[in-house]
Amino acid sequence: MDRAAYSTDLTDAEWAVLAPLFPPPATTGRPRKWSFREILNSIFYAVRGGQAWRLMPHDLLPWEIAYFYHRVWRLQSFWEHLHTTLREQVRVQAGRDPTPSAAIIDSQSTRTTEAGGPRGYDGGKKINGRKRHILEGTLGLVMGVVVHPADIQDRSGAVLLFNSVRNLFPRMKHVWADAGYTGTLGKTLKDALGWTLEIVKHPWSGNLTTWAPVGQPPPPIHVPAGFVVLKRRWVVERTFAWFGKSRRMSRDFEALEETTENLVYEVMIRLMVRRLART
Repeated sequence: MDRAAYSTDLTDAEWAVLAPLFPPPATTGRPRKWSFREILNSIFYAVRGGQAWRLMPHDLLPWEIAYFYHRVWRLQSFWEHLHTTLREQVRVQAGRDPTPSAAIIDSQSTRTTEAGGPRGYDGGKKINGRKRHILEGTLGLVMGVVVHPADIQDRSGAVLLFNSVRNLFPRMKHVWADAGYTGTLGKTLKDALGWTLEIVKHPWSGNLTTWAPVGQPPPPIHVPAGFVVLKRRWVVERTFAWFGKSRRMSRDFEALEETTENLVYEVMIRLMVRRLART
């Protein structure tokens, strides 16, 4: 590399983690002009910095090359396979089984831009855009992601997400969720996949929607003082915070939902490689 390094560049230790997962140089044909390491450096720079592909610095790859691999590897599902391999390595490093037995589900509403594509209005968050629906393990590592218009309710979006990860996690048994997933989703999940759904509620000692009879005072409601850490809920919120560190994820700039799903894999790949390289 004959240029000054950016903070998003892969270190030697990080590339040592990724290098075995890429094919070796071909012994015949035209030699490769750009190394896989420089291709990844350019893509990670664009995702972390958030600028348009055509505005990439001139000391990196030509933007056409970086965008070509970013797109082709998505169409070939290479990013998803690479993400799965690294996730299993991180779990083994942490002393866990490669595949999880429990998970947390949640969604994040984000605004879209003039790029077009499917979108909708989330009345609860007052956002016109899309939802990033993720399923993740207890370590905060993404197991599956589905992007859909924001006007689709969480219960309906969860069905899309569960169908996308069907038969991928044989040890899965339990899922934690917030109050947005109440209703018949638990029974549907149990009947279809055999997983149980637990709704994690805020520790109120009353019901805000309960009305007292005429002439009687309303039932007391106890609100815990200070910040309350909800069971397992903080894990998924931390993952969304990881997304926010990449400016490309600040909004949904993509015309295709599949491209946004792929960006989630790219962000998590960069994070997991850094974690694996520390050992």
